[in-house]
Amino acid sequence: MVLRRIDNQRDVKTSAAVTNGKQRINEMIRVPQVRLVSADGEQLGVLNTSEALNKAKSMGLDLVEVSTDSKPPVCRIMDYGKYKYQQKKKQAKQHTHQSKTKEVWLHPKTGEHDILVKVAKAREFLTKNKDKVQITVKFKGRELAHMEEGAKVLNKMVEALDDVGKIESPPKRANRQIVCTLAPK
Repeated sequence: MVLRRIDNQRDVKTSAAVTNGKQRINEMIRVPQVRLVSADGEQLGVLNTSEALNKAKSMGLDLVEVSTDSKPPVCRIMDYGKYKYQQKKKQAKQHTHQSKTKEVWLHPKTGEHDILVKVAKAREFLTKNKDKVQITVKFKGRELAHMEEGAKVLNKMVEALDDVGKIESPPKRANRQIVCTLAPK
């Protein structure tokens, strides 16, 4: 990293500006000549940096170094604040919600009110978060002899969520549990 003293007041990092992913603008461009591109994309040719900077300032815009690898570097006349705003907006648009699978556990002897609470939570997952919901009825000990009781509880829950979710995978028995997955409509 190269540090240069400007006006004996502050240090300016010239080579680090590009390596940190930041672009050099206006007075930060320290090469003698640049290839200039106008705001509307027209090639203006190779100019001295000071001339290019004067053209940008006369238009009320910034001189931004676009490509540092070429000889001479390519600079563009643009509104840098507007450019950064659009890049930030584009990056924010890329972050979309990844659908996750949330699990709700039940037992064959789960009470009526407890089932309603779990239905409300599953409804929130399906509508608000747009997540999938996996409903699992777990069996312990002697409950395995009454698998139909667990199926009744599972069907009751699926019917309650029928308006906001659709069955992605139908109820399946797996070892000591019955599993069903719902996806948002």
